Amino acid sequence: MRVVGALAAAGALALTGGPASAAACGPKGPPAYTCTSGDVPSGTYAQLKVTGACKVAAGAKIRVLGSVRVAAGAEFDAQSAPSTITVGRNVIGAKGSLVGLGCQPTALTGNSAHPCTDQPDGHSTITVFGNVRATDAAAVLLNGTVIFGNVTLRGGGSQIPWAIKNNTIGGDLTAHGQKTDWLGVLFNTVGRSVRLTDIALSDPDPGAPGVYIVRNTIGWDLVCHGLTPGVSGGFVPGSVNVVGHTATGQCASLV
Repeated sequence: MRVVGALAAAGALALTGGPASAAACGPKGPPAYTCTSGDVPSGTYAQLKVTGACKVAAGAKIRVLGSVRVAAGAEFDAQSAPSTITVGRNVIGAKGSLVGLGCQPTALTGNSAHPCTDQPDGHSTITVFGNVRATDAAAVLLNGTVIFGNVTLRGGGSQIPWAIKNNTIGGDLTAHGQKTDWLGVLFNTVGRSVRLTDIALSDPDPGAPGVYIVRNTIGWDLVCHGLTPGVSGGFVPGSVNVVGHTATGQCASLV
């Protein structure tokens, strides 16, 4: 599949500073790290747990051998500054959390860019070898990340727009049950299926068309049901999705 080659090749919030902690390094490998607020420093960690308002500084290089876990109500802002992050297993967001991964300049991705607040001309290099999962999160923002597994987003929402843009996802992308201001799935390469169901948007702009599903390349199926006030394929002529099998429901016309 096209996405397999892409994966093999890959191999804005202002937050205040504060304390963090690392468990002592044992004889078998690097320590786990818990961030309660402030910057997550460069380094190699067995696990990363985020319990407060934490961000990644410009130029940081972070390697997590296991999983990144963002606790209920916590914020992991790796989408405001360019950085290099590698996660060996999963990124998991709990209730009310913010999970933000990746930023890119317009010079790299055009009008689908998510520029870094710090160093707007920079870009992130973020790779997750497992899955990205969030349950009842306040917001999830994935921009230009490489995810070998699945992206599974269930419930949640807030006034922060949800953006799934310019990513390479090896498995499925599933979003279900969000009640949020805005949600867009744009310019992604997805190895298997995209399933978007029971998403209700409350964008205050008059005439807002609904969930944006724009120029994705999908290996299997595109399934859309229960999206209100509707769906949009974007405003650029020919800005359709490429689907390997079938597009059904509200997305049947977006190919």
